[in-house]
Amino acid sequence: MEFDAVKEYFAHLQNRIVEALQMADGQNFMHDSWQRPEGGGGVSCVIEEGNVLERGGVNFSHVSGDRLPPSASAGRPELAGRGFEAAGLSLVLHPRNPYAPTVHMNVRCFMAKKEGEAPVWWFGGGMDLTPYYGFADDAVHFHRTCQLALAPFGETLYAEFKRWCDEYFYLKHRKEPRGIGGVFFDDYSGPGFERSGQHREIFRAVCYLRIFQAASGHRHQAHDRQPARDRRGAARL
Repeated sequence: MEFDAVKEYFAHLQNRIVEALQMADGQNFMHDSWQRPEGGGGVSCVIEEGNVLERGGVNFSHVSGDRLPPSASAGRPELAGRGFEAAGLSLVLHPRNPYAPTVHMNVRCFMAKKEGEAPVWWFGGGMDLTPYYGFADDAVHFHRTCQLALAPFGETLYAEFKRWCDEYFYLKHRKEPRGIGGVFFDDYSGPGFERSGQHREIFRAVCYLRIFQAASGHRHQAHDRQPARDRRGAARL
C-alpha cells in the first residue's frame, strides 16, 4: 500500500461523510480548499446553524516537507532532519437536539523519509461519543460496532484501544470522562504498513448517523440544551 492510497482514502471518506450529513441535515456544508506554501494542502468542510446540526466540521489535510519541524521529532530524535508526509481526516459534530450526542473522530498517517533508508511511519486516530442524555441502546450499539470493525485485526485490539481512549479523554480537572468513550490509538505500526493501514476501515463503520437521526427526533425544550452547553464548555478547558 502506497502513501498516496492512504491520502486518497481519507479524501474519499471525507466526501462520503459530508454527503451523508448533508442529506440528513438538508443544508450544504461550506467547502474551503487551502494550500500550504511548504507543501500540501487540504479541504475544510464546515456547517453552521444547520437544520439539525448546530455546527460541525469535517476536515482533510495532506502536508509534506523537506525537514521535520523540531516539535515533530522531539519524541523521536532519530528522525530529526528527515523529510515527511502526513495525511489525516478529522471531524467534530454538534447537533441542535441535545438528545443527540456530540461526536469526535480523527484518523491520520505519518511518514518520515530519508534517501537510502526505509521510511518510518505510523497510524493514529480514534472516535468517541459525548451524550448529554444517556441512551443505553445507543452506547451498546456504538461500542459493539467499534468492536466488530476491529475484530478482523485481532481479538484484543478493541479492548486495548477502548482502554486507551478512556485514559486519553479523561477530564482530570472534572474527574470524569469526556463521554462514553470509544477507541483511540497512536504510533501504531506493529503489523506492517498495509495491515496497519487496514485499521482505517473502522472509520467506515462509523454508526453515528443512525444514532444521530434517531435522537434528533426527540422533542426538546430550550432548557434541555443547557447540559450540552455545559459539557461542551468543560471539554474545551
